[in-house]
Amino acid sequence: LGGTILVRLQNISATANLGVRIDLKQIALRCRNTEFNPRRFAAVIMRLREPRATALIFASGKMCVTGTKSTHNSQLAAQRFAYIIGKVGFKNKEIDFKVQNMVGTVDVGFPIRLEGLVYTHSMFASYEPELFPGLIYRLGDPRVVFLIFVSGKVVITGAKTEKNLTDALTKMYPVLVEFRKQNVTPIPGIPTPTLTAAAAQASAGGAAAATNDSQREMEEV
Repeated sequence: LGGTILVRLQNISATANLGVRIDLKQIALRCRNTEFNPRRFAAVIMRLREPRATALIFASGKMCVTGTKSTHNSQLAAQRFAYIIGKVGFKNKEIDFKVQNMVGTVDVGFPIRLEGLVYTHSMFASYEPELFPGLIYRLGDPRVVFLIFVSGKVVITGAKTEKNLTDALTKMYPVLVEFRKQNVTPIPGIPTPTLTAAAAQASAGGAAAATNDSQREMEEV
């Protein structure tokens, strides 16, 4: 169809191991932008403004970092969280950082026949419109999951790298084109295509013939 489709990163989830035990009460008392309620959840929730990120910090020294939109920002956020924890007194030498999940979105630009897709690719796809409006498609290589909607909007999750996202979309795009909806009801506000001269004449001729037929029927009655 031509053109370029870009995958937009929406969220990256990563883990980091500081390699040191942490007193969560000290972190909650001495650090800003933190929440700690041990009865509800056994981790300190810490937030950063730049880069915008949220961390779940556990007493074991393990940490989950979410909310960033690039691998660089995710790693930078993990380093800043580690620096803040180190300033409290829990020194850490090296951070074991690893991206666990990436979520990207894309709009292919055309509506998709989900019923036909799930029928043809029943081994990889599941579609229950009564429960969820999107089709779930599990790709084997790279190991990612697609959430495909009728409108042509697609969510890609489960990727570990940006390359996984682009490779998955490259594999999936021909399938989406195959099940593209051809005859779509016009949307209000969007101009409908005009008839050609030949089509307009044929339409007018058909209407005239129908009128003549109805007049003959009336005369017979």
